Amino acid sequence: MDVEEFRRLGKEMVDYVADYWKTIEERPVYPDVEPGYLRPLIPTEAPQEPETFEDVMKDVERVIMPGITHWNSPYFYAYFPTGCSHPSLLADMLCGALSCIGFSWAASPACTELETVMMDWLGKMMQLPECFLASSGGQGGGVLQGTASEATLMSLLAARCKALRQIQVLHPEWSEPEIFSKLIAYTSEQAHSSVERAGLIASVTMRMVPTDNSYAMRLDLLKRMVEEDKAAGLIPVYVREQHSRHHSNSICVQPEATVCATLGTTPSCAFDNIAELGPYCKEANLWLHVDAAYAGSAFICPEFRHLLNGIEFADSFNFNPHKWLLINFDCSAFWVRNKVDLVGAFKVEPVYLKYEKQDAGLITDYRHWQIPLGRRFRSLKMWFTFRMLGVGRLQENIRKQVALAREFEGLVRADDRFEISAEVIMGLVCFRLKGSNEQNQELLKQITKCREIHLVPCELSGKFVLRFAICSRYTESRHVQVAWRHIAQLATGILK
Repeated sequence: MDVEEFRRLGKEMVDYVADYWKTIEERPVYPDVEPGYLRPLIPTEAPQEPETFEDVMKDVERVIMPGITHWNSPYFYAYFPTGCSHPSLLADMLCGALSCIGFSWAASPACTELETVMMDWLGKMMQLPECFLASSGGQGGGVLQGTASEATLMSLLAARCKALRQIQVLHPEWSEPEIFSKLIAYTSEQAHSSVERAGLIASVTMRMVPTDNSYAMRLDLLKRMVEEDKAAGLIPVYVREQHSRHHSNSICVQPEATVCATLGTTPSCAFDNIAELGPYCKEANLWLHVDAAYAGSAFICPEFRHLLNGIEFADSFNFNPHKWLLINFDCSAFWVRNKVDLVGAFKVEPVYLKYEKQDAGLITDYRHWQIPLGRRFRSLKMWFTFRMLGVGRLQENIRKQVALAREFEGLVRADDRFEISAEVIMGLVCFRLKGSNEQNQELLKQITKCREIHLVPCELSGKFVLRFAICSRYTESRHVQVAWRHIAQLATGILK
């Protein structure tokens, strides 16, 4: 394929994508296929001779589209938003064309330096404390991970590595398995499953802290659990300060731990009170990681910024611009107060990755900030989107979706057969029939079977609850009204 042929086909692909977005609400939001549907539709082996672009695109409609859940459909109300916009997709096309693998500054200086600046732009948009910004001249800084799951795991692995080294100095007679068996971390029982999974990968015991009536982590129970674990001689995964102790049957540092707080939990969009948790974590020398995967984008709006109060006490913080800032997947923003804790845990310098200017003070090699070696030029998506839409347009999108969630909440409250199960703060409404769990399960089953809208459930206080999240930038009031009428009609049949 020569350049001119690529130009022609590229224009056709852009036309296809534009038409797809323009007509997306005409497609069933949820696919009507069974597991294994795709294999019989395509050959068992790759072709020996080239096939035409036109034939491939025909098979996109025949093979691929029937099995797609359309996340950008205005009738998609499951999980949380998936960010997408014209500027972001244009930038991703350029990213693919440049094919940068920016594991070091030398591998593509622009790839590294733009990311550093974009992380500062984003931090300033939400008024992050200067200690997290590279431009402050301190030890803080930001990096783009693939997902919030990676950011959580990175913070935990870095903390674990630092704790391991400290304990080995104090107790060289202890083996690594013995130390690992004593590591401890804490998170809310409402936290995303990726936090628990990070503990499994890092071999760190993750204790779940019960929540209050608003599904926020209870500080009193966290304190009690920490004290219990200290008394049991458990080892921290991160020690902010080292305290000398001399007991023959215990470790020689004050046992501390990692705490992962959540701003905007997946089940109900609940907010842990980090303004309350933060001072305690500082006093008790607990590493505080704050995960705001969904809700973090809203902090660029002044009316939501107060929900981030207390972030000045955090040691690390992350959220996903690819959820609500109109930047397509993958793009997860992760900041640390002290980059030495992160880089020190993962730094490996083989000869083939060294370069002449490596020791310069201004250089960042992001391969030391992540699990993979290679990395995409993700910051191009941020640069294009921020410049071509502006902060004002991004704020408008968030405010619009919050208003639509409020509209749906009003419809639910007006029907005395239903109840709201959690406070509506942003773009998520948790609701249910006032009947049994079985009735609500049947309601969701019928919603899924009809494939007119798409929802997923959660469990709150032992109750089966339906989640209605405003996800698509194409969703308007008329779509919310159609969705509610559909839900109410199905509920009528179930209650009969």
